[in-house]
Amino acid sequence: MTFDRRDFPLLMGTDIAYLDNAATAQRPQCVLDAEKDFYEKANANPLRGLYPLSIAATEAYEEAREAVRGFLNAKRKEEIIFTRNTTESINLVAYSYGLSHVKAGDEVLVSIMEHHSNLLPWQMVCRQTGAVLRFIECEMDGSIDLNKVEQLITPRTKIVAMTQVSNVLGRVNPIREVADLAHRVGAVMVVDGAQSTPHMPVDVQALGADFLAFSGHKVYGPMGIGALYGRYELLEKMPPFLTGGEMIESVTREGATYAELPYKFEAGTCNAAGAVGLHAAIDYVEQAGFQRMHEREVALVARALTGIQAMPWIHVLGSDKAEEHSGIITFTVDGVHPHDISEILASDGVAIRAGHHCAQPLLKYLGHPSTARASLAFYNTEEDVDRLLASLSTLRERMGYGK
Repeated sequence: MTFDRRDFPLLMGTDIAYLDNAATAQRPQCVLDAEKDFYEKANANPLRGLYPLSIAATEAYEEAREAVRGFLNAKRKEEIIFTRNTTESINLVAYSYGLSHVKAGDEVLVSIMEHHSNLLPWQMVCRQTGAVLRFIECEMDGSIDLNKVEQLITPRTKIVAMTQVSNVLGRVNPIREVADLAHRVGAVMVVDGAQSTPHMPVDVQALGADFLAFSGHKVYGPMGIGALYGRYELLEKMPPFLTGGEMIESVTREGATYAELPYKFEAGTCNAAGAVGLHAAIDYVEQAGFQRMHEREVALVARALTGIQAMPWIHVLGSDKAEEHSGIITFTVDGVHPHDISEILASDGVAIRAGHHCAQPLLKYLGHPSTARASLAFYNTEEDVDRLLASLSTLRERMGYGK
């Protein structure tokens, strides 16, 4: 299968170097078609009707669940819960598992690199239970010292939460090794896979993940659909996160009996079209091949880093190795606020992100209140990178610093 930007209608329809892929990726035509086809040919409420249209909708929804199961190498499809996004998935774990299994005096361990979505839910758990929140601090290049992690994990540790790939540094974390340390003391491993799933194969068995969450819109799928993987033995004992329609077996005036997995965690009308679109996105990336996508992204990042290194006023956070960035280049420019960087680049048709990237503790730890971030995907081109470099090369001059 060939893959390039011609598969992506928005990229072909606009004159823009889209370099904000860590925030959301563009969608290939097959994903747009899949959602459209669902609404045109199978638009009914899944799981509730016995007529052919509803049965077709149910089949499409469950086929999408099976696609996610295979994508993550889960053992059974009941371990896949559809949610809106990574944030909702982690909140589900925090409210349902965290509040049920953490008590005063326990510890929850998170890395300093976490997106707020994998931090705030654990702050909530600790506030409500009296547990202590502790942090794994990374080295300045983003690497994790496993000896330090081992010292932090104790019999009091009940949950370890860590992103597989940092959305600021692009660094891949040693999830398997951390999970092994967590499991030695009976703690569970919660993995934020939002930034890893678009760039590499993610195998929950190989990672030793007890829970793993990701968002469809970052892996070339629709917005508003995400998934949570959880080990069956854990999910089975957890109470529902949301209550209402569809997640029940029976209801009386006094109470209810909840449905079996995975449905007890999928209250209300599901986003069936989004699930179908996610299925199409998974098919697309699997056919394209992660190895080819990775090679393309590393080449683009290397081209960008080489150009940036020729500009001594620009400072890249994290590793100096292209293969350790997962397509993400976060940087500062001497004397220029990141918002001004973003605005000037936008005027040149280059779309990047500026701010704290929902990772304020990490940026404070690294000594930056905010930064600029260019994030590349396999469909970006050398021309996109060169437009970024050309705009950056005149940035300080345009801000009045002279040549």
